[in-house]
Amino acid sequence: WHTSWWGLIVAVLMIALTLASVFLIVWFTESERRIPIQYAKRQVGRKMYGGQSSNLPLKMNMAGVMPVIFASSIVSLPAMIAGFVQGSGFAKFVNNWLGTDTAIYFVLFVALIVAFSYFYIAISFNPVEVANNIRNNGGAIIGIRPQEMAPFIKKILNRVTTMGAVFLVVISGVPILVGSIASLLDVNFTSLAFAGTSLLIAVGVALEIVRDLEAQLSMRNYKGFLD
Repeated sequence: WHTSWWGLIVAVLMIALTLASVFLIVWFTESERRIPIQYAKRQVGRKMYGGQSSNLPLKMNMAGVMPVIFASSIVSLPAMIAGFVQGSGFAKFVNNWLGTDTAIYFVLFVALIVAFSYFYIAISFNPVEVANNIRNNGGAIIGIRPQEMAPFIKKILNRVTTMGAVFLVVISGVPILVGSIASLLDVNFTSLAFAGTSLLIAVGVALEIVRDLEAQLSMRNYKGFLD
């Protein structure tokens, strides 16, 4: 009787934790840091252009799920190789030191997520090019000199990337840490190890599908998929 009640409580807590995680992932992924931009007025012929306020949106999780996918692939590579040479010294070394419940695995996983977060942003977003485009269109960041626009955007981008990396570590790394602690306490939570990573990838893919559908429907002059 007590066992059944305990199992029911654990199941309810797991469902509530999963729903809360989905909400957190969606909220953080859709959040953005907006940099205010003011465009100067200019006259072309008899028409006046510009004079409008806009913003430069920076997604809080600009890298998406790519850092987690890359990190998972790299840390899982030794275990995959060990599977082909079972019984060897390399396989024993991997099982003892690079298993999913080891501290080395967790540290490597977290470090790779942070590294790939910065690497992905570095190759996909160029603050100098963005600043030049803003200046060429007659825009300026409010309170920032034109020559300081690129360093300012880079500083904000670094902060956003850091927050995004911490978010990915929390969602993907905490379940692995909890699973490792549970294994030390002889509690069977092995399925929890990759729960955060799987949930992050699934929600990320679902959001991308929704965005693509919104874009396609907007091109056809419909209201949108969620309206």
